Amino acid sequence: MPTASGAPVVVVTGASAGVGRAAALAFAKRGAALGLIARGHAGLTAARAQALENGAADALVIPTDVSDADAVEAAAARVEAELGPIDVWVNNAMASVFAYTWDVTAAEFKRVTEVTYLGFVNGTLAALKRMRTRDSGTIVQVGSSLAYRSIPLQAPYCASKHAVAGFTDSLRVELRATGSNVRISQVNLPAMNTPQFGWVRTRLPRHPQPVPPIYQPEVGAEAIVRASETGQRMLDVGLITVATRWGDKFIPRLLDHYLARKGVDSQQTSERIDAGAWKDNLAKPLDDTQDRGAHGIFDDQAKSHSWQAWAASRKPAVLAVGGAVLALATASTVFGRARR
Repeated sequence: MPTASGAPVVVVTGASAGVGRAAALAFAKRGAALGLIARGHAGLTAARAQALENGAADALVIPTDVSDADAVEAAAARVEAELGPIDVWVNNAMASVFAYTWDVTAAEFKRVTEVTYLGFVNGTLAALKRMRTRDSGTIVQVGSSLAYRSIPLQAPYCASKHAVAGFTDSLRVELRATGSNVRISQVNLPAMNTPQFGWVRTRLPRHPQPVPPIYQPEVGAEAIVRASETGQRMLDVGLITVATRWGDKFIPRLLDHYLARKGVDSQQTSERIDAGAWKDNLAKPLDDTQDRGAHGIFDDQAKSHSWQAWAASRKPAVLAVGGAVLALATASTVFGRARR
């Protein structure tokens, strides 16, 4: 049955852990009814319980591999049948392989692409099928600074995020060309402290880590919620994301040199790992019996706030305040000169 009280219906993919888990909780605190999509049963079950404890109007668990278009369509249909019309769809699920390009198999490239790019396409198409009919709704694509500046050791993931950006740009223009009121936003995240780095497939000698500076997943979650509310075209999170995007426009060769020197070590801790004992979630989830939550192992390094993201998501207000301050400063200067 559709939810009473007019609670917004929000679907989040990759909701069992990391940024998706944090986003689900952020929407729950705003009273949304949630469709939680991911592969891991333990994480989804815990996410549902946490969401309901924190104010969600309802929370529906739908174990789904986003690379399966039919399964995603079935999930969308179930959400609408049990919760009501989908207001917001957040594409967030991802997979990756940490290795030099020549050490990544064709099958691994295919799998990462199916999840991290085609999973977004599948989710977007399922959302559009319903939103375009109603001429309303918002799709949020969880992007990355790596969609604009690739780094070593993550070619499959970087390529997939580039593809998401290109796909989203095309769709945005098509929606505008047809006069649609469906909105699509892209939120570009910096490095996040998520469980990803404890279960990613890797061929590195040392434990994978996000490239510093690292942010807590709640920072990304708040940006996702804000983008769903404003529908703004693009929202960069963290000064490092802004610098990365603009740096690639103006100093790409310098970034090549920098990443060639620093990009490999910066993605590994000093802790050596046993390749034979390492377990990854590329082919199947690792949280069927254990909930991994939103956070990874880098709490001591991760930033819990981004002033840049706060300001970027409130551009009209920030510009208005800035303009007022500038006007007051100008008036004060002029008045002071007039009295001399």
